[in-house]
Amino acid sequence: MNIGWLTLLLLLPFVGAIATMLVPKAKALTAKQVALGFSLVTLVLTVVVAIGYHRNGAADYAETHTWIKAFGAHYALGLDGLGIVMVVLTALLSPIVIIASWNDASHGRWSEKSFFAWILGLEALSIGVFSATDVFLFYVLFEATLIPMYFLIGGFGGPQRSYAAVKFLLYSLLGGLLMLASVVGLYVVSAKHGAPSYLLSDMVKLDIGQNTERWLFLGFFFAFAVKAPMVPFHTWLPDAAGEATPGTSVLLVGILDKIGTFGMIRFCLGLFPNASQWATPVILVLALISVLYGALLAIGQTDIKRLIAYTSISHFGFIVMGIFALTSQGLTGSTLYMFNHGLSTAALFLVAGYLISRRGSARIADYGGVEKVAPVLAGTFLFAGLSSLALPGLSPFISEFMVLAGTFSRHKVIAVIAVLGIVLAALYILLMYQRTMTGPVRDGIEKLKDLNPREVLAIAPLVILIIGLGIFPKPIVDIIKPAVDSTMQRVGVTDKAPQIPVTEGQK
Repeated sequence: MNIGWLTLLLLLPFVGAIATMLVPKAKALTAKQVALGFSLVTLVLTVVVAIGYHRNGAADYAETHTWIKAFGAHYALGLDGLGIVMVVLTALLSPIVIIASWNDASHGRWSEKSFFAWILGLEALSIGVFSATDVFLFYVLFEATLIPMYFLIGGFGGPQRSYAAVKFLLYSLLGGLLMLASVVGLYVVSAKHGAPSYLLSDMVKLDIGQNTERWLFLGFFFAFAVKAPMVPFHTWLPDAAGEATPGTSVLLVGILDKIGTFGMIRFCLGLFPNASQWATPVILVLALISVLYGALLAIGQTDIKRLIAYTSISHFGFIVMGIFALTSQGLTGSTLYMFNHGLSTAALFLVAGYLISRRGSARIADYGGVEKVAPVLAGTFLFAGLSSLALPGLSPFISEFMVLAGTFSRHKVIAVIAVLGIVLAALYILLMYQRTMTGPVRDGIEKLKDLNPREVLAIAPLVILIIGLGIFPKPIVDIIKPAVDSTMQRVGVTDKAPQIPVTEGQK
């Protein structure tokens, strides 16, 4: 079998994980350097793939090989605009997390090298998930991503890490179990139409009965709603993100949770278009509840990392809303939001982690006056917070605007109420900044050190991209748009034509 570009992209982090584990335990620094080296090579290769995709389209990267013939399962990889954006995000955040987490694993349950090996393992599996064009392969990789994340939380997190890791695993396994039932159902439907096949290109041609399609849709959607996470399936996230290291939280919220919203577009809309339209009213209400409920709970948090986790629940509500608004503007905005949210939340979690590591506490009440003793840290924290609340000129703004505009064109009441989420976002971010960074310097803050060069190096790419894409998002939008148009065509919906009032003189 010839190794294609995507296979090489998937294998590189796996090889890096093995190489990291083979480094002698006494040489922790070497292990970190090996992990960082492989993650950077993967990033460079990803950029090459992304440039090639932009010029030549996805056909150059398609790979299909028979895997389990009896099941109709294939080792099939390919990219569309949605997939390439998420692969780039995965490859970008991985080396940033490694640099930012350079010293975060020293107090873990296991050796430091295992921490960085698990990061590379998660990167490889995530790239596979975003590239899979076979439903069975996607499911296997979808479940496999739980393994490295479980060990990253349970092995290197806070005092309640075991509880948080098990809760994360149980919720995810429950969702995966229901997806498995739908995967089996797809096999049965496919077999009735001839030779079974799990290839997406074959699946979209299946004639599925109305009731069957709805049941299969629910199995996939439940798994993705848990992963996303949406209310009421969200309770595992604050525990997991609150106990995990900051770098692990970035991977969890920035990459792993995006598999949920990615799956909603690729599989719920792609395979079950009629069921997606049938379920849209309920899903939009759940998305709206997520937007407001997550924001309200964020306001009341006393722990910095749990607050950021609840903000993500609110942001994921916006993403799901844009997906099921079933408009090209909303769907484009949601896909762009997935990328931009990964950048802004990564910056916020990492800077919060820098702050917590210095003070030894995540309680908001333990801080005050940080801007007077660590101005660079405070300024970066403010920038990350403003990005999270979608300040105009920063990349999340255009995403949120497109989601709301796309939703408003078809579901005006939902969009108008969702605007309250923007107001609440300003409230929870600015209150957090005010309580931690301004005012008199509290005891224990006087000797707080400012950011060092390594920490600045980790944050700098995020800051540059947040500003750059806030000013000029066109390159990513151009990549996303063809995939959005294809999905809209598959679902069978079109955007409403703008209504232009006719004046008396034109009649």
